Amino acid sequence: MKIAVLGTGAVGRAHAARLTGLGHEVTMGTRNVVATMARTGPDAMGTAPFATWIEAHPSISLAGFTAAAARADLLINATAGHTTLDTLTAIGSGNLSGKVLLDTATPNDFTTPVAVPMPSPWGTPAPILSPAVTDSLAEQIQRAFPEARVVKAVNTLAAHLMADPAALEGGDHTVFVSGDDTAAKQQVHELLTAYGWRDVIDLGGLTTARATEMIQPLYLALTGALGHEHFNLKVVR
Repeated sequence: MKIAVLGTGAVGRAHAARLTGLGHEVTMGTRNVVATMARTGPDAMGTAPFATWIEAHPSISLAGFTAAAARADLLINATAGHTTLDTLTAIGSGNLSGKVLLDTATPNDFTTPVAVPMPSPWGTPAPILSPAVTDSLAEQIQRAFPEARVVKAVNTLAAHLMADPAALEGGDHTVFVSGDDTAAKQQVHELLTAYGWRDVIDLGGLTTARATEMIQPLYLALTGALGHEHFNLKVVR
């Protein structure tokens, strides 16, 4: 398939590298190609410069968000959650219509202060989730772009495990899928199986993405307690 990975950070890179290894044609989308390639230092999360990374992945293309999405059969949203809707709006509904959109993002709100903020593993207050409980980012995307086929998955674990589950306990852990389009969920399930996921739980409709997005505070707390991000949840049944 022709796949657009929207975002050039750690999440986008993990998916793009694995997808090319599986034989897909991958274009990574970015807001500004020149600025992305010109960046010389690590980003806020400590991720190495993109220009350095892509030298080791010459089969991956880089394009603006709109161009990347226009040429794709399937899209993976690897943008920061608080920028996702603006990014997709800039891309335009015509470039999303009919396409499966795998949403991996978390709706972190870095601007709203709270009386007792939860610490993050990086020594700064953790962001709150917005929306949460009564809505989800995945649902917001679907409402804004009703002709897209939105599926939520792999948002409950670290970037390096999303596309390579075997790196932890041989892949013996769980990933969740939410979505209203059965055929779209099946396509994502097949992609996850190709990644090596053995335990994929279909939670049901897109409203269940509220539950998986709200795992983020637990994820941050576990990262702080363990001192690393090399872990995931397993549903024992």
